[in-house]
Amino acid sequence: MKIKIEIEEALEEDEVLIRCRRLTEEISAVQRAVSEAAGATQKFVFYKGNTEYYLMLDEILFFETDGSGISAHTRKDAYQIKYKLYELEDILPGFFMRVSKSTILNTNHIYSINRNLTASSVVAFMDTHKQVYVSRYYYKPLISKLEEKRLHR
Repeated sequence: MKIKIEIEEALEEDEVLIRCRRLTEEISAVQRAVSEAAGATQKFVFYKGNTEYYLMLDEILFFETDGSGISAHTRKDAYQIKYKLYELEDILPGFFMRVSKSTILNTNHIYSINRNLTASSVVAFMDTHKQVYVSRYYYKPLISKLEEKRLHR
């Protein structure tokens, strides 16, 4: 596989093009890696009161619905975002995953999962008291995604 970088200062936005004879697992892995790298540095607008915050997606532990809309949680704070959960599901990079009807989490920040066979499992994050519940329906897909990430590193 050849990798080539062309610098074009006239471009309005950076562009990554993958040219291949056929779509192989190796090409798909390259595409996923580029998408995740680009998504980690993507910034969204978050709100707290009358203030707008511009945070990188990789800082976000999880998104959840609450009484006033959608909250985005970092280790130390929570912000509002002007998207619906289903809209976020479509635009977030692949390292985010829905884990319940009301939560999407960043799989890069999972510290532990306390499995519960009869109810929701609990995901904990490093250096914070925050946690989320994973419904039984989403538990196996989450474990599969984590295993896939572990194998492709």
